[in-house]
Amino acid sequence: MPDLLIPFLGVVAVLTITPGPDMLLVLRNGLRGGSRTAWFTGLGCCLGISCHAAAAVLGLSAVLAASATAYTVVKTAGAVYLAYLGVRMLAGALRGGGDPQGPEPAVPAGGGPGAGAAFRQGLLTNLLNPKIALLFLTLLPQFVGAGEPRLRTTAVLALVFLAIAVAWWRLFTLALGPISRLLRGARTRRVLDGVAGTMLLGIGIRMALEHR
Repeated sequence: MPDLLIPFLGVVAVLTITPGPDMLLVLRNGLRGGSRTAWFTGLGCCLGISCHAAAAVLGLSAVLAASATAYTVVKTAGAVYLAYLGVRMLAGALRGGGDPQGPEPAVPAGGGPGAGAAFRQGLLTNLLNPKIALLFLTLLPQFVGAGEPRLRTTAVLALVFLAIAVAWWRLFTLALGPISRLLRGARTRRVLDGVAGTMLLGIGIRMALEHR
């Protein structure tokens, strides 16, 4: 057990519940498609987190941090994807329906994306966010105690981070279920798409313009 596990848990808890593009996406999909759709979005986010965590443990995130070109490429791809989601949501709001993921065979009655599309949205939103890679790269080593094996301790901390993320998304998505059933009207869906689309577009533009 890592010596600094308790303070690490506190930091991770705060980071996990801090709003960001992933939470906005889970919230939007959950309010439109229900708890199941939100859960699959959250699982996609968790897979993205696990990829960043593994990269940090193996040292691959250091390459992203050291290379301005690699960082810019990932940042630009993430900004474009968020802007794409935002524009598609806004277009759906103006049309009165639709979802920002293209054709999907299983779409819930509430109008949200299917499970597969929701999972991909959560995964790509996290994978294409270089800040998450840098977060793991800088956060995990700070909680490796003196004399502890660095690789093993870092791996344990990464697994703890992932476990907290999974638990958080499960609780969060279950709470969205009853609320989503009250917000199934066409007008409400258009408002949700308009607000979420505007925010995601704004986040994408800000990500594209910000410096390292």
